[in-house]
Amino acid sequence: MAEIIQKDGTWAFDGDALRLTPGRDRNVSLLRRELGELVVPLGALAGISFEQGRKAGRLRLRLRDGACPLLHATGGRLTEPHDPYQLIVDPERYGVAEYVTDEVRNALLLDQVPSEPVDSYLLPGPSVPLSVSAGDGTAGFDGERIRLEWNWKAEDAKAAAGARTLALTDITGVEWQPAAGLENGYLRFTVRHAPTKAPPKYDPNAVELWGFKKDPLMALVAAAVQARLPHPARAAANVPDARPEPPSPPVASAEDDHDALLRRLRELGDLHRTGVLTDDEFALAKQAILKRM
Repeated sequence: MAEIIQKDGTWAFDGDALRLTPGRDRNVSLLRRELGELVVPLGALAGISFEQGRKAGRLRLRLRDGACPLLHATGGRLTEPHDPYQLIVDPERYGVAEYVTDEVRNALLLDQVPSEPVDSYLLPGPSVPLSVSAGDGTAGFDGERIRLEWNWKAEDAKAAAGARTLALTDITGVEWQPAAGLENGYLRFTVRHAPTKAPPKYDPNAVELWGFKKDPLMALVAAAVQARLPHPARAAANVPDARPEPPSPPVASAEDDHDALLRRLRELGDLHRTGVLTDDEFALAKQAILKRM
């Protein structure tokens, strides 16, 4: 096993996957600590590089386009402190970093891993349920529904409308934009049949961000939702997504409603068996359906 341990984190490669564990140093970003350990399969990698510096070096992973829902949801706008695919390396560990780099490169060559984009996510995205408070509101996601609640800093129009609950089946896109300079950032959801050009501060489907410490955590909500939407490559090519389609909304009939819930249970079981849902996510979703039954 090739392994490098630094204050910034630990990277360990066993030939099949890279295990990225954030460090406990106070300089490690809140987003990386909340995201936790990532297991990146070899097939998700497009390359690795190591750059030496006078005071510190940097290991960088390059993932295949479309492999990671976090990278897709943030559109490459995660700055270096928050990027989980970078590791700061102390000068005395440059030799180890070069060894890890060589081992990963050799494995990519031996396995003949292509660098082309993929049409399905190879990483699962953040675990749910999760809830983040930043900017003018709180965004929560339980795997099926998004809950937006506003605080005292929200515009009157948002506050007057009250909290919003958006079904995942109604979401066609999600975007996270960090604050930069004088421009505020946002977390915005695109809702089917409800397009809007309103600025984030007035958009009831967006949380406005002002560049504070917890803003990057909204990227976790964006990634968790993105991981459960149809993969953009398949949508662009009009190819059915590999995951089961969500069930149709139940109709008024009690018998039909019961059948729909049973179908949902079977679909959740399939997602759990194939590894799309973790044990905790499956248990939570199953409990919610059983309550409705």
